[in-house]
Parts: sequence; C-alpha cells; structure tokens
Amino acid sequence: MRIWDIPVSKLCRQHLLGEHRELHAIWTYLTTPKGGSYRKHPETLRWFGREADLFARHDEQAWEMERRGYRHTSPLRVQGVRLRRSRAPLPLVNTIREQRLLLKAKRCECKV
Repeated sequence: MRIWDIPVSKLCRQHLLGEHRELHAIWTYLTTPKGGSYRKHPETLRWFGREADLFARHDEQAWEMERRGYRHTSPLRVQGVRLRRSRAPLPLVNTIREQRLLLKAKRCECKV
C-alpha cells in the first residue's frame, strides 16, 4: 500500500492506476468505521487528519488519468468529511530520494 510523493505525471500506467486504487482504500479507512489490518498501516496513518490533502492527490490522479485517455469514474465520497488543508508538511514513510530509488528498481516506465 503506497501513495507516492512523486508527481503523478511521472508515474507509469501501472503505478498511477495502482496508487489510485490504493488511495480509494485509504480513503475508505479514513472516512468510514471499517476495521481491518490496513487501518494501522504506516501509509494509512500518515493521512489521518489529512483528508483534504488525500482528496487533492486524488484530483491530481483523476486529471492525469483523463489526460492519458483513461476514463475516471470513481469520485471520492466527501459527505461528512472535513476537508481542511493542513499547513504542516505531510509526513513521509520514505524520503523522496528513497521513493525514486524504489521506483527505479522496479524497472518500469516511471520517469524518475
């Protein structure tokens, strides 16, 4: 489970669509009373209280998907969700440099 801190325009198809799927899972854990092991995952925990930032990342993903010719048909449900942007920097699970190295090691078409 990962939301990269790399611009979505740099992600290959596989990582863009995979991140989008995982963002929806994290959104569900943050905005509903669902349980499960991913609720305590470091990637989920870093977005706790940062729903507006996660919503913004989803907008970036949707725009990039449509720019590439994919149909985006899965908006986030925001009813009852507090969408106030935080001024504090988003905590990272891995540094940007580490994330770029992880993507390079995958030998995919990401532009890192």
